[in-house]
Amino acid sequence: MKFPAVRKLFPSWENVLLAILAAALLILSFPDFEYWFLAWFALAPLMWAIEREKASTTRGFVLGWIFGTIFFFGTCWWLTFAPITYAGFPPILAYFLLFIVTAITGLFPAIFAGILSVMLRKYGSWAFLGAPFVWVFTEYLRYWLTGNNWNAIGYSQAFGFGMGTAEYGGVILLSGVVISFQALFLFLGRNLCQCRIDLVLPGRYRRPLSVEETDLARSALIAVSVASIGLLGISVFTVFTELATYSRPFGPGSSRNGGFSNVIAVQPNVPMSGLDNTKWQQLRQHQVNLAEDAIRKTNKDEPITVIFPESPMNFMYNDDREFQQFIGDFARRNNVSVLFNSAEPDATNGKYFNSAVMVGPDGREAAQYDKIYLLPFGEAVPSFLEGIVPGFVGNFSYGREYDILPLGEAKAGVMICFESHFGQLSREYVRNGADVLIEMTNDGYLGPTPILRQHLANAVFRAVETNRPVLRVTNVGITAYINEKGAVLDPAPAYQEDTRVWSVSKSDGRQT
Repeated sequence: MKFPAVRKLFPSWENVLLAILAAALLILSFPDFEYWFLAWFALAPLMWAIEREKASTTRGFVLGWIFGTIFFFGTCWWLTFAPITYAGFPPILAYFLLFIVTAITGLFPAIFAGILSVMLRKYGSWAFLGAPFVWVFTEYLRYWLTGNNWNAIGYSQAFGFGMGTAEYGGVILLSGVVISFQALFLFLGRNLCQCRIDLVLPGRYRRPLSVEETDLARSALIAVSVASIGLLGISVFTVFTELATYSRPFGPGSSRNGGFSNVIAVQPNVPMSGLDNTKWQQLRQHQVNLAEDAIRKTNKDEPITVIFPESPMNFMYNDDREFQQFIGDFARRNNVSVLFNSAEPDATNGKYFNSAVMVGPDGREAAQYDKIYLLPFGEAVPSFLEGIVPGFVGNFSYGREYDILPLGEAKAGVMICFESHFGQLSREYVRNGADVLIEMTNDGYLGPTPILRQHLANAVFRAVETNRPVLRVTNVGITAYINEKGAVLDPAPAYQEDTRVWSVSKSDGRQT
């Protein structure tokens, strides 16, 4: 190469291939592939490549950046669906913009790789023991700086193994456990290579060792012992927490603590475009018809709540008198409560909230939750950019209260779409007395892509982290009951209209 100074900044092609292999393995562990077990080995090639390039922090950083960019591009390519399908973006432009975003997000694994290379230079193979802590730090840093931690490594296990761990430390702890497993294997393998067999052979086969060789071999034996104990400890902890979680009864109404009520989840499969006023009215009535068909088959002795999901049918309950009458008549006629998504005015600034509104059996508003975690640049724009950069969906006000909604005698906290990604929201609901969590979402704008299962994975963790079932009600899928151990029960087929009836009750009050 004509520029040797520049050449020194780039890792060898063999190590680049190791980084690419690591990214490919991790991509395969996430939906739609879901070979979740690969995540337990995926980062080993990357960490080994960093070890081989440890003389240069820059080259380690580059390896992490290559890995991160490929991984996020390979798991989040569905972000191009909406601009290509609905905004008419040329595919090459959409994918180029996605590359820019994933290249920026890839800086967080790059930070991990850069720090690990420094540690490896200073502490040798013992640095592998610190790798899980560095990885968790960079995952949390991404969450803190960008407002999301989509496809953190722990999420790959939503439909796999180790979910019991999430009861103790959430998705971040499971990420740490997954990284610890492979980091300990690397630590073990590295020291086995250094360990002199002469120390354990019978005396007649042993050649005399120098003082330096003896010290090195003993250090390696200590390291091998530490790695073995660590691997055993992680295995026992993971298996124990998994068995402890599965030992409890779960399912709709399984807690048997009284206060039973029925929830009717409507998955209407409303199309994302082509809605004029006539079509809008027809679809609105059709949703009600679907709900009334389910009501007729439901036990009338228990309270019933009908839930309509977030969808392109943008209700405005406060401002639309006709809709107030329509939904009130439906509630009174069937003696049910109704929960739906609505744009509700914020009197303080003239904007609107993205809200979940509940109308009671008397046809009057009973409760309202205003979305707290708005999608950046989709539903809200930072104040210093207002008027310069538009919101793709709107420019809503941020909700300020963790409102709890009634479900018969039970209480529910509501997560609207993207909010199922935020563990602190569901935890706050449970602290405030929620017996169940409800997610209302619409992933239809992103098409029949991995987003459906990846978004579902978020809700799975919210259930396990809080010991509360999640009732997931969606427009196009995946509507499902997620029990407290994270099992996805009674899912509705994606991109089909359907209804589900679930029994809910007061929780046993246990917190994780």
